[in-house]
Amino acid sequence: MRHADSKNFADRRQDAAEAKRKLLEKFAKAPKADDPELAAKLAERAAIAAAREERHAERERLKREEQEKKAAEEAARAEAAAAKAAEEERQRDASKLAMIEQIAADQAAKKAERDRRYAARKARKAGKR
Repeated sequence: MRHADSKNFADRRQDAAEAKRKLLEKFAKAPKADDPELAAKLAERAAIAAAREERHAERERLKREEQEKKAAEEAARAEAAAAKAAEEERQRDASKLAMIEQIAADQAAKKAERDRRYAARKARKAGKR
């Protein structure tokens, strides 16, 4: 006898019936939908889920506010940089204009001096004749 300790068909059927009976007892003992303990557990789970959602929403709101703050700071920095660049450009233009005016004034002074010398020379020549 190779399998002396093996169960026969009747034993297997009896074991299956016993397992089915235990499973039905387990489901019979399970809490019903109108059970106050089950309702309390479900309410507690719902409260925990609501609190979790609230915390998540708060984190998202804080993250969004931080991003908006960073964007506003970046915009302010960009605006300040643009204003500084515009001021530097205005100063460069003003210095170029002042330099051009200075050159024009120098050239006018040189021309006036040249004209004065020319007139003096003409006057001397006219006086010699």
